Amino acid sequence: MDIFEHLQQLGAARTAQLLSAGYSRRDIGHLVGRGATQPRRGIFLAPGCDPELAGAVCHNGRLTCASAARHYGLWLRTPPTQLHLACNHGHGSGFIRHRTVRFDGHPVLPVAAVEDVALHALGCLAPPSSTAMATSAIRLHGVPLDLLRYQLGGDRSAPTRRALQELDLRAESIVEVDAQHLFRCNGIDFEPQVQLPGIGRVDFLLDDFLIVEIDGFAFHSKRSDMLRDRRRNNMSTVQGFAVLRYMPEHIWFHPEQVLAEITAVLEAKREVQK
Repeated sequence: MDIFEHLQQLGAARTAQLLSAGYSRRDIGHLVGRGATQPRRGIFLAPGCDPELAGAVCHNGRLTCASAARHYGLWLRTPPTQLHLACNHGHGSGFIRHRTVRFDGHPVLPVAAVEDVALHALGCLAPPSSTAMATSAIRLHGVPLDLLRYQLGGDRSAPTRRALQELDLRAESIVEVDAQHLFRCNGIDFEPQVQLPGIGRVDFLLDDFLIVEIDGFAFHSKRSDMLRDRRRNNMSTVQGFAVLRYMPEHIWFHPEQVLAEITAVLEAKREVQK
């Protein structure tokens, strides 16, 4: 492959990386003339290079934690305001440094291994961001939960211990992780992903009678989905369940409304039972 095309695939590269790929110093010397930029000696950026990849190469590190989430498709709602880099050197500033690297990184891009990304998130981010990233690393990339627990077994920081305790692999989306965190922090007991006879699987069951469903962005995209949903709602009522339905925006932007409505339904049921 032509060296310029190779650089375009990488986005950013160091001279050593290009040499190890089999290109000559003469090839490298022509890159700037063909449209690449050279922010400093030994570093080349393709036109339109991703700024985060460029930052990783310039700092001789690898994207990790929140900065690596989109490269692996991990669940993260809010992009980071600072670069998170895995690097074992002590120079450079303007980014969050993660020194401990346990696994080989991405074979081509300056991105840490997904295992390290999950471990760094658990030790760096607050729940539910940390737990959402770790849960998606497990569900989407097969990272073993036991591996995360083992690698962090000696970590005595409170945020890491809390994140590990909150990991619940029954969550099937980022909004379900966030809903779990919302319920947990407000003392609401719940069971996620419960299979109910005649109704099917529901997102959450509270106090054995209140079904809470979180509808995704594709909700009711097909008429068959709408018909199935109506049947589920009707069967839930017939069998004596109460149902509350929310969109992701309710969980993210109006959690107080969600909590107030759930609390009202639970308290009304308890009053009736007295």
